[in-house]
Amino acid sequence: MRVAAKICGLSSEASVAAAVAGGAAYVGFVFYPPSPRCVDARRAGELAAAVPAAVRRVGLFVDADDKAIGAVLDAAPIDILQFHGHESPERVALARERFGRAVMKAISVAGPEDVALGAAYEDAADLLLFDAKPPRREGALPGGNGLAFDWRLIAGRSWRRPWMLSGGLTAALLPEAVRISGAAIVDVSSGVESAPGRKDIGKIRAFLAAAAAL
Repeated sequence: MRVAAKICGLSSEASVAAAVAGGAAYVGFVFYPPSPRCVDARRAGELAAAVPAAVRRVGLFVDADDKAIGAVLDAAPIDILQFHGHESPERVALARERFGRAVMKAISVAGPEDVALGAAYEDAADLLLFDAKPPRREGALPGGNGLAFDWRLIAGRSWRRPWMLSGGLTAALLPEAVRISGAAIVDVSSGVESAPGRKDIGKIRAFLAAAAAL
C-alpha cells in the first residue's frame, strides 16, 4: 500500500510544484509568524491556487484566534485547519463548526502519556498528527524542529480517526519509521530542507519517491 505524504511549510512556486508532481496527498502552509516557514494569507492564496483539487491544502495555526483564521480563509483556499498549539478539544470542535473545514490536531509526543492524549481529540478533530515534543529551550517552535520521537509509542494502536506520523522524518528514515509505527500517512517539513524554511526540491522528490515505494 502506498504511503500518503504531506509536505508542510511550503513557500515557493517551485516547492509546491515539486510536491504536487511527486504525488503529495497534502500540502501545508504555515501561518505562525515565529516560524521561518511562515507565509502571509495573500502569498498562501497565490500558491494554493496552483494546487489541484485532488491534493488537500492544509493551513497550520498555533493557538490562533478566529479573526486570524478567518483572515487566512478569506484569502487562501484552505481545505484543512491544522492546530499545532495548545488548543483544547473544545476549541478544535468549535473551529471545525464555525469555519466548516476539516480539522487536524497535532499531538506532541515524548512519552506514552502524550500519545494517550490523542483520544481526547477523536470526537473533535477529523485527523490526528503525532509529532515530537519540542525541545525545552526559549524560542523553540512547536513543530518543524527535525526531532523524532520513539515510534514504538504509537505502534499497534487503533484510532477512530486517520492519523499522520511527523517529526524528524527524511527519505532515508521513512521505511523504518513506517515499519515500526504502522503509519499510513506521513508528514515532513525540515526533513526536505537545505536550511530552515528553505525547501530542497531534490529532497522533496526523494521523500515522495520513498513514500510511493512503501
